[in-house]
Parts: sequence; structure tokens; C-alpha cells
Amino acid sequence: MSVPQTSDWRRSKVMQVKIGRFFIYATLIIGSIVFIFPFAWMLSTSLKVREQLLVFPPIWIPNPVRFANYIDAINYIPFFIYTKNTLYVCTLSVVGITLSSSLVAYGFARIDWPGRDTFFIITLSTMMIPFPVTMVPLYIVFMNLGWIGSFKPLWVPYWFSNAFNIFLLRQFFMTIPTELSDAARIDGCSELGIWGRLIIPLSKPALAVVALFQFMFSWRDFLAPLIFLTKQKMFTLSLGLQFYQSQHGGTEWHMLMAASTMVILPVIILFFLTQRTFIQGITLTGLKG
Repeated sequence: MSVPQTSDWRRSKVMQVKIGRFFIYATLIIGSIVFIFPFAWMLSTSLKVREQLLVFPPIWIPNPVRFANYIDAINYIPFFIYTKNTLYVCTLSVVGITLSSSLVAYGFARIDWPGRDTFFIITLSTMMIPFPVTMVPLYIVFMNLGWIGSFKPLWVPYWFSNAFNIFLLRQFFMTIPTELSDAARIDGCSELGIWGRLIIPLSKPALAVVALFQFMFSWRDFLAPLIFLTKQKMFTLSLGLQFYQSQHGGTEWHMLMAASTMVILPVIILFFLTQRTFIQGITLTGLKG
């Protein structure tokens, strides 16, 4: 008598698992549709003619499809100059934040020194200070240094690390066996050598996460360039998008959406190219407290 009951119980559990998976997948699909809706509307608008922009009901599939909007968007502003400026800032910021944060994180994770944990807590507490609070003091500092109107305020601070990235890399470094560092010290390797020859090669997934986060932040940053840049020829893409709004008595929505698509496209491509490394770094980071 127990065998049929066990079989029914198993079938019931299997059915519950299937129903649970169905609701999970359905929720994910609905959520994906909700999140992809703005991007789909931006892409659709970027291919429309002017007469189809504000019609009701809205037109999802443009007819005719006007790819010339992208060419017009590039010619409307010095798009390639702004792209070059943005890439310049992003590259220096990514290199600086990766090197400095990994070096500081190594000191917090692999070197035992007095007051280490206290200083780590103080470092983490700086994450609670938003940028608008430090905006005016930073402007005064950069003005006294003569950096206002140059790219230096946009990338130099990232060569002095960042609390969030320090925490991220510290957690990853603590998952690396300490026996490897001890063996390197026995062989006469310095702490800087251990960091550069041992820890950095083993931490590529976590470093890729830090680099990707910083690239996306610098690529779309609007407030800092707005404050520190004064010359139009030095504007970044985030500032350049302003030129599509109210320049000729109204917003050129089709060109604005075309330019926004071109601005966001490199980030999407970069994420898909580094998706495996990115997910691996997120998964492995923080396994050890």
C-alpha cells in the first residue's frame, strides 16, 4: 500500500516543481518585456520620419524605415569628436580604477597591519557620501589646480581607487588561498611582486567586473562633465545629446533616438562580449567574508 502513495507523492512534488518553474519563467519573460520596452521604442523612433513621431495611436513599425536618421544624427553635432573624448575619459578611468582599487584591496585582504579593519570600515563608510555633497569642494580643489575645462577632473580621481571596487576586489582576493602567497614570499617575492605576478592574473574575472562597471559609469556620466567641462569641443557624448533638444524650436526626437541608440550600442556589445567573464566575477566575488 505504501508504494502507490509514494509514487503519488513523487508525482505531486514533480508537478509542484513544474508549476513553480512555469511561474518563475513567466515572471522573467514579463519582466524582460517590461525592461526591453523603452529600448524597443527608442529603436523604433530612431527609424521613423518626422510625421510619424507624435501620431496616435503610436506606430511601432516605421513605414518607411528611414536609416538616414543615423547619418543626420552624426552630422547634426560633432558626434565622432564627442565619441573620441568619451573614449579617452573612459580608457583612463578604467585603467586607473582597476590598478588603484586592486592595489588597495590587496593591502586590505592579504597584508596584516595594525588598524587594517578599522581603516577598511572607514573606507566603506565613504560610500554613504553622495557626489552632490562633494561636488562643490571638488570644484574648488580642481579650480585651484587649474583643471576646470580639462579632462583631468573626469579621470584623475579614479586613480585613487573607489570604495565599492575596493570592497568587491577585497572579497575576491580573500578567496585565493594564502598558501600561494606564502610560497611566493619564501621564494623571495615582494608584496608588490605577489600582487602583480600572482593575484592580478588569478583575479581577471573580478577585474573585468570592475572595468565594465567603470566603463559604463564613465560612458554615461552626465553630471561631472557638465560641471567640469567648459569648451564645446571637449564635450562627451552625454553632453552632446543635449544638442538634439530644443535647438530649432523643438526636440528632434528621431535624431535624438538615433544618437541615443548609437551611444548605448557599444555598452550592449561590450556586455555581451564579456558576459561569461562578468557573470563569473559576480558569482565568485564575496564567497568569503
